[in-house]
Amino acid sequence: MRLCVFQIFLFCLLGLFGGKASYVFAQEYSDNVTERSVDLEAFQPRPIDLSKDLSIISFGSCNDLNLPQDMWASVVANKPDLWIWLGDIIYADTTNPRVLAAHYKRLKTHPAYKKLRDQTPIIGIYDDHDYGANDAGKGLPNKRATKKCLLDFLDVPYSDPVRKREGAYQAYLFGTPPRQIKIIVLDTRYFRDTLLPDPDPARRYLPNLEGDILGEAQWAWLEKELTHSPAQLHILVSSIQVLANEHGYEKWGNFPNARKRLFQLLVKTKPANLLILSGDRHMAEISRLDLQGLPYPLYDFTSSGMTHIRTSLEEANRLRVGPMIVKRNFGILKIRWEGTRPVVQMEVRGLQNELLLEHTVQY
Repeated sequence: MRLCVFQIFLFCLLGLFGGKASYVFAQEYSDNVTERSVDLEAFQPRPIDLSKDLSIISFGSCNDLNLPQDMWASVVANKPDLWIWLGDIIYADTTNPRVLAAHYKRLKTHPAYKKLRDQTPIIGIYDDHDYGANDAGKGLPNKRATKKCLLDFLDVPYSDPVRKREGAYQAYLFGTPPRQIKIIVLDTRYFRDTLLPDPDPARRYLPNLEGDILGEAQWAWLEKELTHSPAQLHILVSSIQVLANEHGYEKWGNFPNARKRLFQLLVKTKPANLLILSGDRHMAEISRLDLQGLPYPLYDFTSSGMTHIRTSLEEANRLRVGPMIVKRNFGILKIRWEGTRPVVQMEVRGLQNELLLEHTVQY
């Protein structure tokens, strides 16, 4: 493909500085240009404005492009300061980066989604159906390419550290002291060990007693992000549920040692006021655990099913607060402050912005 004057200038400028970093940047830029034909709808690199105070955070998961994209007007109506993808942004189920990028572009250029993009910063993570294959983990072929497609979709600049490491985990510290909010986005796919199938047809997986979810590099990064964090509210994003542990599908409970290690890390580091956001389950629910050694209740707010929901209306979860919502939904966090203590209103909302569930936590 013929290079434009700007590209030639850019590569010459990089050549003046020399070094491997300049070559890598130029090569990645060239690859991106070749594959996207400088498609500004597909990739508009822009950093997130971390100085912004967050009072309304919206989030969701499980968005099939072949189904109506009619939830976005309700999302936009809440005027969120931030949107967080919890996974299954699209249902591509492919490791072919061109096919995956084409699916992402379909969503990114959809008029209803564009209204959100135009006014709201967007961050997030993949889950299995946009990672590459149903319930896939670390053995997925071409997972580096699926990570790149995600980061391009999210407009993550090439200079961001997440581009240089394995896995798509990220952290963001928003706002001004003493009312900062840290959002920690975990990658529960890239390093996750093998799931063990359960012969019982009523359940899908057995516990993998030796397996891990995050991998040692991500564990070390997570501990660093939690230790002595200046934030007064922490939001931990996991594409799969952490607290709910009685169902037989994907969850942290399939790797009990990893789940225990996460709880121990929270007790050890004691980050101020942490709650979990999760997706995957094609329903919504709020779970609560009083974790010994943690000075506040631990919540896991699950929102899943923007375009489709499960068929079963009942499921055991002894940690559930309120009902399980089996309607198409997205989640909202409304945050206000009493001094330096956050008050978080959790809302499950549906079509026409209907309020389906509400629970307030005063830390």
